[in-house]
Amino acid sequence: HHPHEIAIADERGSLTWERLHRRSNALASSFAAMGIGPGDGVGIMCRNHRGFVEATLAAAKIGASALYLNTMFAGPQLVEVTRREGPKALVYDEEFAGLLDGVEGSVQRVVAWTDGEPAEPTLEQLIAAGDESDHSPPPDKPRFVILTSGTTGTPKGAQRSSPDGLLAVAALIDKIPYRSRETMTIAAPLFHSWGFFHFVMSLPTASTMVLRRRFDPEGTLQAVQESRAEVLAAVPVMIQRILGLPEETLRRYDLSSLRITSLSGSALPGELAIAWMDRFGDNVYNLYGSTEVAYATVATPEDLRAAPGTAGKPPRGTEVRIVDEAGQEVPRGEVGRIFVGNEMSFEGYTGGGGKEVIDGLLSSGDVGHIDAAGRLFIDGRDDEMIVSGGENVFPREVEDLLADHEGVVEVAVIGVEDAEFGQRLKAFVVCAEGADLSDEALKAHVKANLAGYKTPREIEFLPELPRNATGKILKRDLQARETQQSA
Repeated sequence: HHPHEIAIADERGSLTWERLHRRSNALASSFAAMGIGPGDGVGIMCRNHRGFVEATLAAAKIGASALYLNTMFAGPQLVEVTRREGPKALVYDEEFAGLLDGVEGSVQRVVAWTDGEPAEPTLEQLIAAGDESDHSPPPDKPRFVILTSGTTGTPKGAQRSSPDGLLAVAALIDKIPYRSRETMTIAAPLFHSWGFFHFVMSLPTASTMVLRRRFDPEGTLQAVQESRAEVLAAVPVMIQRILGLPEETLRRYDLSSLRITSLSGSALPGELAIAWMDRFGDNVYNLYGSTEVAYATVATPEDLRAAPGTAGKPPRGTEVRIVDEAGQEVPRGEVGRIFVGNEMSFEGYTGGGGKEVIDGLLSSGDVGHIDAAGRLFIDGRDDEMIVSGGENVFPREVEDLLADHEGVVEVAVIGVEDAEFGQRLKAFVVCAEGADLSDEALKAHVKANLAGYKTPREIEFLPELPRNATGKILKRDLQARETQQSA
């Protein structure tokens, strides 16, 4: 409908929808000439740029499955995932070439982004050699595999098919007011569910995607200002880093075009959402979900103002249920396991298995409660519950309290072994610049606000917390650190 409007603006320039269509046709033609066909896998390890989009569209046009690889993978992780998933080809940015040494030689390789002349064929070469004419639709709907974050173990492949119709898109538009022919600055990684969602959303809405390969706080402000973007898609740690810029830097940029700052991927502290809205307007929409369940709830600016820290309410067509250990629904206000159902739930892990199911609803892996107004709150991971001296403690409650302290930037709480109590809490804290905090002061803060058994026995101060590419705190790294120190 809008062939001459801009589809992608990245560091290489811009592409219209017509050129994107023709270029992905040509790439699909070259993929087919490489022996890639329906049901085959194409691994994509790219930062945010046109190559990611073109490789995804080309794979879909010939019925191949796209496998999205985390750009923060270490070599052994990449080797393990490619061995398990078995892609026929791997499209990657040249900067990741050194990680591919252990990948089987039978996997064909294509360089997506390069500043030189690599030995492997490039996407541009394949596009130049391919046929730009349209393809017949493949026999089955295209599939795509997004890896779980792997914060507690090896990333798993969560497979989905393209949804039937636009019901899933319409349900989210009912909660987050996306509109057609707008401009989206997509800062969230495209390989992650949240960045990928905005790529998918841009197609039926004919919205321009503004992409930058690496996230930079000031660079993101500049991209929004220059493009007059109506939408900024990010993960919470990104807006935290933007707000951490010097005041004179923040004042330099005009973000008045923003109608939507859409966030997901990790917990959004209530005070962070308020701080952003106080500066840039009431435009924060926070989606809670997971790679497996897709979306569960959306918190609107009104929700976040009324109940900071809430995950919001379910969109149309989505059911959220809080259940006890026996699978029975609990009354409002009580904490239980979160189960979610909608048409975007995944089809199962590519390596086999799936999430626990109750009445067609999938476990999100979290525990939470619903307040009197029907808003969901996340209390923690269901596998993070700590039993200390016979009392059940979820770290999220302690983390939220400590994060509210004016001298604390961020915090993570884990359970460690204890000979007397079975487990005890340990907190890892990053202090604000210039803050003079002691562990005793923070312990007293917890004791003054929560039950005594929820007070961390130990507090360790760190310059920063380990995170993955989407900003989730890697508690497994903190557990490994604790184990190493104990040894």
